[in-house]
Amino acid sequence: MFNPEFLTSDSEPISANSLIQYLQEQSPDVLQRVARSASTDIQDIIRHNVQGLLGVLPGEHFDVKITANRDHLAGLLASAMMTGYFLRQMEQRMELEATLFPEADADPGELKL
Repeated sequence: MFNPEFLTSDSEPISANSLIQYLQEQSPDVLQRVARSASTDIQDIIRHNVQGLLGVLPGEHFDVKITANRDHLAGLLASAMMTGYFLRQMEQRMELEATLFPEADADPGELKL
């Protein structure tokens, strides 16, 4: 799910990156808990999105291999992460609206902001 080992990689100087420094200060338990907090709905949407970006061919009929340079793969991962954060915020908003305005579902013509 989440591999905290990537935070200790020496392959590229990232010491000036404050986010990496913050992540390195967190315990592995905290990082695992955050990684597991994504619902199965969010995981399914991200999986579908990444498969759409990479292309989906059935593995039983094709020998699929994907190659990418480091920058393009980093961009893909960053996109998947941002999609996950966005989807989680929308999921929380949906849950909050359902809790605060349960009667709003009865009127589909009502504009919700």
